[in-house]
Amino acid sequence: MKPAALRRIFTLALAVGFVTGCQPAATSPVEQSSRVDKSAAEAALVALTIRSGRAAHVFKVELALTEAQQSRGLMFRRSLPVDGGMLFPFDPPRRAVFWMKNTVIPLDFIFIRPDHSIARIAAKATPLSEEPIDAGEPVAAVLEIEGGHAALEGITAGDLVDWSVPSAGHP
Repeated sequence: MKPAALRRIFTLALAVGFVTGCQPAATSPVEQSSRVDKSAAEAALVALTIRSGRAAHVFKVELALTEAQQSRGLMFRRSLPVDGGMLFPFDPPRRAVFWMKNTVIPLDFIFIRPDHSIARIAAKATPLSEEPIDAGEPVAAVLEIEGGHAALEGITAGDLVDWSVPSAGHP
């Protein structure tokens, strides 16, 4: 190789090393999980009820109201209470598509229509998958609960879901 070509390769390698060396160090999954778990403790919790036939299934769910909360969702969590979950309300209703990137626990996705009936359930979504999970129609909310819990409780499409989102400034 000619000296000029070697000089260009060396200069390029040096520049790449400088750029990557100046970026902040990535946090480990344990650090990310710890940070997420702390923010979860501060998240607003609401009661949510699913009426399935004569049964009522009550959950205490976190609200994902901001864009940041909705982007993070349940990523990096190591566990979820059996009666816990996360609710993603949408106003106005929209077609929602989710994935399981960075989500290490299996989840059931419950897609809720504007009339509060369940449109569909995507059961036991595969952890860490980047495969899209689509509502298939405009929805007013999506509920994420422990994977397999909807089937265990007999929750099905058509069941009714009730919750209330606190107004701004009120818990």
